[in-house]
Amino acid sequence: MHPPAVAERLPVRHAAESRYAWLRLFAALLVMTIGGVGIYAPSVVLPAIQQDFGVVRADASLPYTATLIGFGIGGILMGRWADRFGVLPVLLGGGVLLGGGFMLAAGAGGLRSFSLAHGVLVGLLGVSATMAPLMADTSRWFNRNRGIAIGICMSGNYVAGVVWPPLMQHFVAAAGWRATYFWVGAFCLVSLALLSLVFRHPPPATVAEGGDAPAAALRSARFLGQSDPRWPLGLAQGRLQGLLALAGLGCCVAMAMPQVHIIAYCTDLGFGAARGAEMLSLMMGLGILSRLLSGWVSDHIGGLRTLLLGSVLQGIALLLFLPFDGLVPLYVVSGLFGLFQGGIVPSYALVVREYFSPAQAGARMGAILMATMLGMALGGWMSGAVYDWTGSYHAAFLNGIAWNLLNLAVVVFLLWRVRRSRHGALRPVGV
Repeated sequence: MHPPAVAERLPVRHAAESRYAWLRLFAALLVMTIGGVGIYAPSVVLPAIQQDFGVVRADASLPYTATLIGFGIGGILMGRWADRFGVLPVLLGGGVLLGGGFMLAAGAGGLRSFSLAHGVLVGLLGVSATMAPLMADTSRWFNRNRGIAIGICMSGNYVAGVVWPPLMQHFVAAAGWRATYFWVGAFCLVSLALLSLVFRHPPPATVAEGGDAPAAALRSARFLGQSDPRWPLGLAQGRLQGLLALAGLGCCVAMAMPQVHIIAYCTDLGFGAARGAEMLSLMMGLGILSRLLSGWVSDHIGGLRTLLLGSVLQGIALLLFLPFDGLVPLYVVSGLFGLFQGGIVPSYALVVREYFSPAQAGARMGAILMATMLGMALGGWMSGAVYDWTGSYHAAFLNGIAWNLLNLAVVVFLLWRVRRSRHGALRPVGV
């Protein structure tokens, strides 16, 4: 028992799985939904930016690329800062910088300053504060329901994809992209500052000290057939991480093609930007369902098999974009794409937890998530560049399919290593 004077100074600690933990999860979902506007805004205003600044399609895609690069690097920085200073100051600072970034971009005089505002303020210091720190924080507040909690938290960026594209498209058409950007920035600044106050309490000591290690060990024993964390799948840890990063790069270059360019694609086909925004919203809406379903599936078949399933289905959806370019078929294919690809990125988090020790999971997951963000950034720019070279999105879809095959090849190789390890036929590779 602490003396009353000392007890009053101690921070209030709530229990894991408590009512406050679920309230905190709901707040995390809202924060990630609001912060996600920074990812989708460049796609919504891409046609307007191209016309206003007088640039080609590939150059108009650069703000999205800059945002994703900043987001990927910032995720590692923000995760470390949240570990050191707590999630509250990171969210407060991120909300201010995200809102300020949108306001600054609203007054940009050219593509360079617009891209710089997106890359540094919106991506590196803004959106990144609303994802990686919240994923880590959520994992510390749940034990029995950790999988579904992380799934709900990570669904926030897809909820953002449902809400923001049609909403922003409406205001861009009514008031212009500059006024829309300014008021979006003001909303982010105020709302994120208020929501961050929910995160003022420290995490439960039992969860923070790693009380879930036995559960992690059970998952490893169930899915992997080997238990030496020094040589996961008979590979050096750095080599396995590199392969997972390569897989993440490949799948997200492919994933970026429809997500970044569906609005411009619909505009070129004569359907209008509003129809494209609706298709993007449909992708993200069904992506939420996909993200939750993949969490349930992975509990039964493991992270790598779930990743394989998502990669195959995403490739099928990309193929369907080639023969079908009518309005109704595009809605159907866009919905299928969202339903198929939503669970891919969360699968990497599960794979890391299965094949690396819990003490390494945060840093390694941050690096792999950065590779997926770089893939999205590269895919957004590359699809625009292929369009400029060929004058058609047909070749851009083929390029996305090729990158998806790279992802598929890496996952198949790793699953082959799993099978070999279960029969004791692997030797350590790559010191």
